[in-house]
Amino acid sequence: MLQQTTVTAVIPYFERFLDAFPDVTALARAPQDRVMALWAGLGYYARARNLHACARVVAENGGRFPDTVAGLLELPGIGAYTAAAIAAIAFGRPVVPVDGNVERVTARLFAMTDPLPGSRKAIARQAMTLNADRQAIARPSDFAQALFDLGAGICTPRAPACVLCPWRGACAGNRQGIAASLPRRAPRVARPVRHGVHFCMVDAAGGILLVRRPEKGLLGGMMGLPGPHWRDAPWPQAEALDHAPTAPRLRVNWRRVGQVKHVFTHFTLLVDVYAARISTFPNSLVGTEGVIHDMDRDDVALPSLMRKCVELARDSNIFD
Repeated sequence: MLQQTTVTAVIPYFERFLDAFPDVTALARAPQDRVMALWAGLGYYARARNLHACARVVAENGGRFPDTVAGLLELPGIGAYTAAAIAAIAFGRPVVPVDGNVERVTARLFAMTDPLPGSRKAIARQAMTLNADRQAIARPSDFAQALFDLGAGICTPRAPACVLCPWRGACAGNRQGIAASLPRRAPRVARPVRHGVHFCMVDAAGGILLVRRPEKGLLGGMMGLPGPHWRDAPWPQAEALDHAPTAPRLRVNWRRVGQVKHVFTHFTLLVDVYAARISTFPNSLVGTEGVIHDMDRDDVALPSLMRKCVELARDSNIFD
C-alpha cells in the first residue's frame, strides 16, 4: 500500500484490510471483488490484483514466503526493490533495498551528478556497496531500515541536515557543497492530456449500470461506468453518443452533465459525463453491457475516477 501512497492515507485502509484478511491464507481465499472493494480509493489497482495473486501462490506453498531475493522475485507483483526490502528486513539477507530515500543518499554520498531518471541504474549499482561494512552485513534488517530513516529524516529532499548526518565526513556531495542539489533531474516533460466519455444510467429503483473493465490496463478488473476507450482527441457529442449503452426499443435521453478531471501518473484525463434515467433496465441491456448495482450499497469497488463521475451525475439530480 505504501509504494505509491502516503502513510497517513494508508493507515485506515491497512487496518480494514488486516481486519478482513488476518493472514495470507484468508487473503488467498477471498474473492477478487472483495479485495478490490477494500482497496478502492487507494489507486494503482494493479497492486491489489498482484497482492491477491501473490497470496494465492504463497498459500499453495503452505503459507511460507520465499526467503531469498531470487525466490521473492518469482512472486506476482514483487519487483527488485520490494524483494530486497523483504529479504533484508524479514529474513536478514545482506542486501540493500533501493527506494527514493536510498537513491538520494547514494547520489549525495558519491556526488553522482548525472540526472534522473537516466542515472537510476548507476545509482542502484552504487547503492549495493553501502552495506560493505561488517556491522551492516551482520545486521541487514536494521541497516536497511536505518538507510530509509536516514533519507526520510536527515538526508531530506530539501535542506538536508548534513551536520547531523553520521556519514557527513565521507559524503562527497557535502564536501563539494552540492548535496542539496542532488540527485539532479532531467527537465520535466509536460503531462499529456487524454479524453474519455462515461455514461451514468440509472433506473427508478436507484440501480446504476456498471461494467467490468478489461483486466489489463489502468483500473484493470474494476467496475466502472460504460464508455469507449480513452484517447488523445476530444469526443464530440455525436460521436460519444454512438457508444452509449442501448437496447432494442429503449429510448434514452442522454444529457451531458459536465466534465471530470482526473490525474494519473503519466497523463491527465478529461472525462465528459453523460447521464440518463430510465424506468427499468431491460434484460438485454444487462446481459450485454454489465450489471445493475444498488447505489445504496457499498460492496462494489468503484475507483476514484468513477466515483467522481457518479457524484457529478448525482449533482445533476439524475438520481432524484
